[in-house]
Amino acid sequence: MTDGSNTPPEPDPAPGPKADRRHRGWWIALLALVLIAGGYYFVAKRSAKTPAGATGAARSAPPGGSARFAGVGGVLPVGVATAKTTDIDVYLNGLGAVTPLATTVVQPRVGGTLVKLHFIEGQMVKEGQLLAEIDPRPFQVAVTQAQGQLERDTALLNGARVDLKRYQLLVEQNSIQRQLLDTQTALVKQYEGTVLADQGNLDNAKLQLTYSKITAPISGRIGLRQVDLGNVVQTTGTTGIATITQLEPITVLFSLPEDQIPAVMKKLRADATLTTEAWSRDQKTKLATGSLLTMDNQVDASTGTVKLKAQFDNADHLLFPQQFVNVHMLLDVVRGATAIPSAAIQRSSTGQFVYVVKDDHTVTVRSVTTGPTQGDLTAINSGLQPGETVVVDGIDKLREGAKVAPVARGGPTDPALQPVVPGAARSGRRHAGAPASPASAASHAASAPAPAASGTR
Repeated sequence: MTDGSNTPPEPDPAPGPKADRRHRGWWIALLALVLIAGGYYFVAKRSAKTPAGATGAARSAPPGGSARFAGVGGVLPVGVATAKTTDIDVYLNGLGAVTPLATTVVQPRVGGTLVKLHFIEGQMVKEGQLLAEIDPRPFQVAVTQAQGQLERDTALLNGARVDLKRYQLLVEQNSIQRQLLDTQTALVKQYEGTVLADQGNLDNAKLQLTYSKITAPISGRIGLRQVDLGNVVQTTGTTGIATITQLEPITVLFSLPEDQIPAVMKKLRADATLTTEAWSRDQKTKLATGSLLTMDNQVDASTGTVKLKAQFDNADHLLFPQQFVNVHMLLDVVRGATAIPSAAIQRSSTGQFVYVVKDDHTVTVRSVTTGPTQGDLTAINSGLQPGETVVVDGIDKLREGAKVAPVARGGPTDPALQPVVPGAARSGRRHAGAPASPASAASHAASAPAPAASGTR
């Protein structure tokens, strides 16, 4: 039996559901405090790094664009150019091939063995210059034979003439019959014909001897040798000894569309000299300058083009036979045209237009009609006046009435022409001595109160 003093203490009751909920509540409260503190720290740090006016710039971003393209305070930096008055050259362009005025195959005039060559492949030769020699001995023998035959027949002729004079005297004295005189007269005529034929044979033999020396028929550049020394050449050969091509002057055959025939014919009827330029295939090098000679008398029905021929002095031999060139023919000159860079001209369904910068640095859309183009300039026939400023760079960010910070392209404030400190591509720092562009000046003024406006971190 036990008494109350010896009874052991009862154990603590097990934790119940209320205790578990109380512990979870403490943890949730602690996590909420941490999240609130972290969010506050993030917002405060971001606000400290945001330049003044950035919120307004984001609200003023153009439709369809992001805030980073809107500039500071909604001002868009754009490249501009001024419409100027200048002369615009009107060119007609075509693809042509260089064609020599004359190309001659050097053929032997007589057959024989080739014994000497007097030219170097590729050299320039003059008309009449000695190029090669054929063995002359057979032709010298023929000359000797013809000379001997001529002398023999000449002697017979002289003897017949002496007898004729004697017969004439005897007939006057009635010593012989007149029939003998007539016979002697005919004999003299016969010998005269023989001597004349012999003279022709001698001249022909001398000519053949002359042909054994082959000379250049024209002036020009001689090509590769087709026959080696020691070979027997014939007058019936097709390759000849070499080929000579005339280079000075030289012509170019090129084609133009048939729609341009009236304009060209108008100039030709007026005896105008149309300057023609030959350019390399990549359009980077001007090879020669010449003038138009003539135009063909019919249109090629398969291509709808007409052929024209221009002539060039080609003193430096930059034009080579059968070379393909780009031809630019100066048809006319538009005097005092209003011209702007071609990059400023935009196209829409309603026609061509440009963005014009007004005095308050806002832009407006202006419809224009264009004329001829020369290089990167295009003539404006209507819609623009000299001295007006048009946008040439940054057009994709513009809309009617947009505020811009114009930067003259190619001018002293063009950012593309300013020296940049190495490594400044990330930090945005420019050389200390470089002038600031209007766009950067506006950005600096708008962000001056913020200490992080310098762009450095």
